Amino acid sequence: MMHSAYAIETNHLSKYFGEKAAVRDLTLQVGRGEVFGFLGPNGAGKTTSVKMLLGLIRPSAGEAWLLGEPLGSSEVRRRVGFLPEHFRFHDWLTAAEFLRLHADLYQMDIAVIRQTIPSLLELVGLSDFANKKLRTFSKGMLQRIGLAQALLNQPELVLLDEPTSGLDPVGRRLVRDIIRDLRQRGTTVFLNSHLLSEVEITCDRVAFIKHGEVLITQPLQLFMEGEVSVSVRAHGLTPEIVQGLQRWSRNVRLDGEHLSLALAGEAALPEVHRYLVSAGADVFAFQPQKVSLEDLFIQIVGTDGGL
Repeated sequence: MMHSAYAIETNHLSKYFGEKAAVRDLTLQVGRGEVFGFLGPNGAGKTTSVKMLLGLIRPSAGEAWLLGEPLGSSEVRRRVGFLPEHFRFHDWLTAAEFLRLHADLYQMDIAVIRQTIPSLLELVGLSDFANKKLRTFSKGMLQRIGLAQALLNQPELVLLDEPTSGLDPVGRRLVRDIIRDLRQRGTTVFLNSHLLSEVEITCDRVAFIKHGEVLITQPLQLFMEGEVSVSVRAHGLTPEIVQGLQRWSRNVRLDGEHLSLALAGEAALPEVHRYLVSAGADVFAFQPQKVSLEDLFIQIVGTDGGL
């Protein structure tokens, strides 16, 4: 059965180790050309999910398709790039030799190899280190060469597991630029990252996973267009005024002259401001702020992480 509309599609995919569920009923659809963020605390099942998609471990139940083909298709593997979180590098090889080795595993044409390797080394900022052995590379440089390896076969789908790990701000910006370029070329990117600020900048949609189960999947823009937090500094905030704010927010906190509340959207901001003034409060500061992806992560996943 072909599921060609999606780069990734899973249907109740599960993985058990003994009686422990690492992934439970994973059902996802990732469109072609989409940058998809897969978010969750440590131990949530993200890496196990990726390993199942790549055929590195067998699912206990459920089914899935990559690029329209069932899991395990050798033909599909040639069209997929992967950067694992903990890459085992051949540190006795030079950067160019390392990429050549992987190109040979893909059975790439020699003329394509000679053109692609220098181009990729330039893309990840390692042209000057092509003939340096990987054992001399810093963690950030190893992450860059790992990313080059993931793009070597000009994949239709790239799975990146913590791609900005070990990178400085310049390196993280480089990864963002590469992901944007991949999107423009129609490449699907499946991104697993702890750096929520990076996800917020790069992803089209995100899924939150905890204890092996997806809690919610939604376009990132809808998440970010929703709740607004407001910080208020005012004199005369009586208990009656604070209670009156509950018509707009159930999450109202007062600390002396400082008030914070969460609103469903920006439309309520003028009403709340007018209410405070008309109720007799002297408002010195009224600062709305969009809820960050980190705030949403805590709201959805909780503060106990994967425990």
